[in-house]
Amino acid sequence: MKLVTAVIKPFKLDEVREALSEIGVKGITVTEVKGFGRQKGHTELYRGAEYVVDFLPKTKVELAVASDQLDEVIEAITKAANSGKIGDGKIFVSDLEMVIRIRTACIMYMLMGYNIMYPAEAASAWWPGFGGILTSADHDVAAVVAGGDDAPYYSGLSDFFFQVVFVATSMSIVSGAVAERMKLWAFLAFAVVFTGFVYPLQGFWKWGGGALDTAGFLDFAGSGVVHLCGASAALAAVILLGARRGKYGPDGRITAIPGANMPLATLGTFILWLGWFGFNGGSELKLSNVGEANAVALIFVNTNMAAAGGVVAALITARLLFGKADLTMALNGALAGLVAITAEPLTPTPLISTIIGAVGGVLVVFSIIALDKLKIDDPVGAISVHGTVGIWGLIAVAFTNPDATLGAQLFGMGVIFAWSFIASLAIWFILKISIGIRVSAEEEYEGVDISECGLEAYPEFTGGK
Repeated sequence: MKLVTAVIKPFKLDEVREALSEIGVKGITVTEVKGFGRQKGHTELYRGAEYVVDFLPKTKVELAVASDQLDEVIEAITKAANSGKIGDGKIFVSDLEMVIRIRTACIMYMLMGYNIMYPAEAASAWWPGFGGILTSADHDVAAVVAGGDDAPYYSGLSDFFFQVVFVATSMSIVSGAVAERMKLWAFLAFAVVFTGFVYPLQGFWKWGGGALDTAGFLDFAGSGVVHLCGASAALAAVILLGARRGKYGPDGRITAIPGANMPLATLGTFILWLGWFGFNGGSELKLSNVGEANAVALIFVNTNMAAAGGVVAALITARLLFGKADLTMALNGALAGLVAITAEPLTPTPLISTIIGAVGGVLVVFSIIALDKLKIDDPVGAISVHGTVGIWGLIAVAFTNPDATLGAQLFGMGVIFAWSFIASLAIWFILKISIGIRVSAEEEYEGVDISECGLEAYPEFTGGK
């Protein structure tokens, strides 16, 4: 005999009983699964707003079966327990959007984006022209070596591989801000235009030697070109998309919607933190002598210290405002510190870098609160982390790099925001009136994992019927 134990949703119990009865199994033991600690249900304060933590009810079914009937019993329980409509999941869509934006960025940047951003010969300081599709014949290492002293110090293909990750990073900012209510195919359509044209054009203005570069605007690794650009596009999307249902009450009350998996969010933040060393350090572009090696080492240290300053400052600020140590604010503080130092990680000292990151950590907390009061619903704080703090990072350059001027920094910042926001707003508007950009109320309630992907990430935690 074998003991079979299954934990199911309570409303599936009758279906499981019926399925077992059909194969001749009658005697089962049914018990309620109890929650422990926080799972028992209580009212909590989250950033000044109340929310109730409840343990979703579950039922444990136990039965003894003969060994030769084991497979049949397991199949019956599995089919009965997992049939029907289940809801409230938004995890798979986020994962799929990640896959989409990375692959779309790769394809569109190859087809047109890279040669818009880095044209062989620009038509003007504001318009690069179109140099065609990226091909290995024109961008291999041999061509660089054969070029002699006047050749670039890296191949075009290596630069493409490095830069395409920046494009995908900028697009990822949009993904976070529109989470839980965006149509998947609308997101894909926007990603095509954004990664193929919107991002590359403003990238040309600075890194491709265009108008912002000649105006003296400085942005070492992309506080503006990457982060402010993505945040501007995200802001345009959120304005047209609207808030998640139930987020803001008619009386102005803000409903807290905490994240689904904070340990995973913490892990993701540390992965980003680690990746930022390549993001900023790699922007030195070459490592051919002791001076450049020392420069990269300083960039690594400054990047790390800015993140540390952001964490501590955001945590203290949240504690003073909410009376609690807010993990989400601390994580956003780390990212804010990283974004803030990205515009110029080479010229500040480690102490100054820590201060720059700390200011970013404070700003991100107040920015998230301010956007909530304006009913701009950004589930992950992407607009605040990459937009508000991206602006601060660009301004800070004027105080740490002797070659920078505040006027040039403000000019570049304004141009990047205006182009990215207006162009994105136009694209989102066209998508809204054509294919629509938001899922229906029912689909949003059930979870876009089901409506868009037909799957759920955490079936044991969903409670719909």
